Amino acid sequence: MRLIICENYNEISKKSAEIVAAQILLKPNCTLGLATGSSPVGMYENLTAMNLDFSEVTTFNLDEYYPINKKNDQSYYYFMNQHLYSKVNLSPEKIHIPNGSAADPQEECLAYDKAIEENGGIDLQVLGIGQNGHIGFNEPAETLLAGTHITKLTQNTIEANSRFFKKIEDVPTQALTMGIAPIMKAKTILLIANGKSKAPAIKALMHGIIDPKIPATLLSCHPNTIVIVDKEAASLL
Repeated sequence: MRLIICENYNEISKKSAEIVAAQILLKPNCTLGLATGSSPVGMYENLTAMNLDFSEVTTFNLDEYYPINKKNDQSYYYFMNQHLYSKVNLSPEKIHIPNGSAADPQEECLAYDKAIEENGGIDLQVLGIGQNGHIGFNEPAETLLAGTHITKLTQNTIEANSRFFKKIEDVPTQALTMGIAPIMKAKTILLIANGKSKAPAIKALMHGIIDPKIPATLLSCHPNTIVIVDKEAASLL
């Protein structure tokens, strides 16, 4: 596992964008696994300013709230469209994100895993990390699910995400999330974290003890993980 400690969020955003850009330049028809939340926003801002050619790139997003319409301004589809999709030349048919309006969430999850497999897996998976160590919406548990699945969000995650909503009661309590298997099968994983609130999770990740109650610790088993953090997130190392 490679650890890069940056001075601040701006440096994290620049370095992570450079890694994603290098992937696109080296393999124009690559598959990117993308994340939402506050951590990758700066990375997307840097990427959209680089004048990269995304025409052959395929994307799969980690997760989506459930149930939610993609036109809802709190949906992750809306987020991605605002920060990336609408600003680069991604082909609409190459954009994949779990359907938060699916009538049958179980079927949607199975179809999502099949699409990832048929595409040959993910070349570079971008991850954030929750304060409780979740990746995607793979929340702390005694056991973790391999495939894409519907999951209940923990109170910790609901409270953390409430900053994006008018009131905490508006935060969805479920989500569709890529499971551990497609994440771990990605050729490269890029995890971004900033701020003191992420320091305990980063400490757990870097200490190499695998604990399903801190899902991100599984990444220590991956052969090519890059962790980019600021000094605050690295303060407990």
